[in-house]
Amino acid sequence: MLSFARRTVNVLKPMARIDLHRLLSSVGRRQTMRQTMRLTLPRVSVLAALLTVLAAPAKADPEFDRFVRGFWPKAQAAGISAQTYNAVFTGMAPDDDTLRLMSKQSEFVKPIWEYLDSAVSDDRVEKGRELLEQYGSVLARIEARYGVDREAVLAIWGMETNYGGYMGRHNVIQALATLAYGAPRRKSFWEKELVTALGIVQAGHVRFADMEGSWAGAMGHTQFMPSSWKAYAADYDGDGRRDIWTSIPDALASTASYLNKHGWQTGKTWGYEVRLPAGFDYHLADGDKTLTLGEWSRHGVRRTNGRGFPRPGDNAILVLPAGASGPAFLMLRNFYVIKRYNNATAYALAVGHLADRLIGGGPLEGDWSRKHLPLSRSETVELQALLNRQGFSVGSADGKIGPATLRGIRAYQKARGMVPDGYASVVLLERLKLDG
Repeated sequence: MLSFARRTVNVLKPMARIDLHRLLSSVGRRQTMRQTMRLTLPRVSVLAALLTVLAAPAKADPEFDRFVRGFWPKAQAAGISAQTYNAVFTGMAPDDDTLRLMSKQSEFVKPIWEYLDSAVSDDRVEKGRELLEQYGSVLARIEARYGVDREAVLAIWGMETNYGGYMGRHNVIQALATLAYGAPRRKSFWEKELVTALGIVQAGHVRFADMEGSWAGAMGHTQFMPSSWKAYAADYDGDGRRDIWTSIPDALASTASYLNKHGWQTGKTWGYEVRLPAGFDYHLADGDKTLTLGEWSRHGVRRTNGRGFPRPGDNAILVLPAGASGPAFLMLRNFYVIKRYNNATAYALAVGHLADRLIGGGPLEGDWSRKHLPLSRSETVELQALLNRQGFSVGSADGKIGPATLRGIRAYQKARGMVPDGYASVVLLERLKLDG
């Protein structure tokens, strides 16, 4: 019961000042209230009580109210009307969850194999294949219009919101206003995103009550920030709205538009899982070294499935997400286009792998050596301090793995007869501790 109440508060809190009839109509438009909440009679009572509380005026926050008054000239200068501004901000309070999360520094680093196990689960693959068929004609037209392979578009939808299953529980304008008001950094960025979000509502692309997203303002089925929406969102169905919240075709077309404008190469893959030969020079796996696939072949790099590279002239970079202890990949341009959506190797690898699985590809063939866990930030600081102490200079011990730290790790590994892959893991840290 308590967990249900908490979930209900989190969903409804951003809309506390919105007319309850509109709120219930919004829920009913997606599914019936009974289907959405699957309510038992006790839960109905809890929901009724919560709605009564939420219908009351929000608790005043003088500092936030002062921010709202002070922000009006910026919004007005950007073309936001007083009617829109007042309709949105009247009674608004800061989003407590955004305040909590914006200052949270996670110490835990999720191993890439755990990330992939979740991101490319059998359930997600099965659901994606069903949607690939269900939206086949839409995806075919999107592919023809934007030149982006349909499975890549669908994979991003799956990664971002589990195909629309969870688009975030925050009202985007409330979350962005909270960040513009209270975030310790990047205030100008949050202010620009807030103004853009207000403009989206004012132009009628989405109702304020329906503007769902993450605590940091990423919106809709494929999680665009307002500025990305402004630059890349598409009106697939021609109704005059670029609706990434309730129109799946608009959301998928918007994702294809984004990838297209960042240089997607039509009909080409994101990369290849490969096997490295004995005695391989791991200095070539520095994340920057670009060779053609034919040149990588001459270094003894082969695809794990035994097939040749279909276009030997394509450029590729060798990436070892978990060092020599895990699978190896030759990444092509489309991999780095995916990283423009989310600049994380694990994310882009998951999108590429999920896309392959959706069109019949199998699991990765290489094994992860799961004892080689990645380091937390504090452990990275400790590793850097130990490297400096033992004469392998990495500069400041700041907890960030940059080029200097990679060079120091490789130098240490080479000096100790280890594979110089530059990968910072708990195994490497323990070895450094033993060396004293």
